[in-house]
Amino acid sequence: MVQTDAQKKPRKSHEGNVRSYLNIFNAATLFDIDTEYGLWNCDVNDFLDLLPKTPLIDLAVTSPPYNLGKEYEEKLDLDSYIDQQRNIINKISKNIKETGSICWQVGNYVEKNKGSITPLDILLHPIFIDLGFILRNRIIWRYGHGLHSKLRFSGRYETVLWYTKGDSYKFNLDAVRIPAKYPGKRHYKGPNKGNYSGHPDGKNPEDVWDIPNVKSNHVEKTNHPCQFPVGLIERLILALTDVGDLVFDPFTGVGSSGVAAAIHKRRFWGTELVPTYVETGAQRIRDALLGKARYRPHDEPIYDYKKSSLSRRSD
Repeated sequence: MVQTDAQKKPRKSHEGNVRSYLNIFNAATLFDIDTEYGLWNCDVNDFLDLLPKTPLIDLAVTSPPYNLGKEYEEKLDLDSYIDQQRNIINKISKNIKETGSICWQVGNYVEKNKGSITPLDILLHPIFIDLGFILRNRIIWRYGHGLHSKLRFSGRYETVLWYTKGDSYKFNLDAVRIPAKYPGKRHYKGPNKGNYSGHPDGKNPEDVWDIPNVKSNHVEKTNHPCQFPVGLIERLILALTDVGDLVFDPFTGVGSSGVAAAIHKRRFWGTELVPTYVETGAQRIRDALLGKARYRPHDEPIYDYKKSSLSRRSD
């Protein structure tokens, strides 16, 4: 495994005219391999078919539609949905560098008529394994808010499947360390007796991440009904890429991946079918390049709900 250094602090802005950095394309045929920041308003398959079949991408990170019939997707039978995902993943795999990673963030497919759920990560995992990818982590993304179920326990987590192309992958642990629970703990024996036992910059963030989802009062909320929080992608980008690396999101939505990439000086390509989402994403990425991004960082402490007056009944 290759460990490299990455900057932990976000860059305030890119110098020069922001328009020279972000390009918006209305078709996959308008492709320039030298594009630093690009959004393509097109089907991801058309875009991937146009790419040269050479390693270009350092990190592919996305949250694909869950086949729930949302406004931005066509609901398919489950087998057809998995075939669709397999086709896209297979195409992306041809462009991942040997040191690169793929992160696929998914939840559950819900069969409303039956009230049953199917974890999508279980169905998608064999696709990556068949392509030779190595699963490094199944990260639990835990969030505090959502619908309250009446026929089962309310869902409050989704998963991030992190795969690498091989064993020489990038992993910048120091860039994503979080405060240790007991920073004052010391070695009690041995040659380091009396010295602090933990890393001075904090601990490994582990594989259960508490990051709020984007609801109506979230600082990042836009016109997308199921928005990817920047902080979730930010941690992945910091850990799995270096400055100047290329991040690709095949289901860009309103550009959260592009925002995280721009803040931390990574290049970004993304595809999205819905024109209004492309417009929103473009503005958010431009703001990030200018140092004006509104987002919740991955290492911001979770709000203590006990401090709210709503945590107590007045009577």
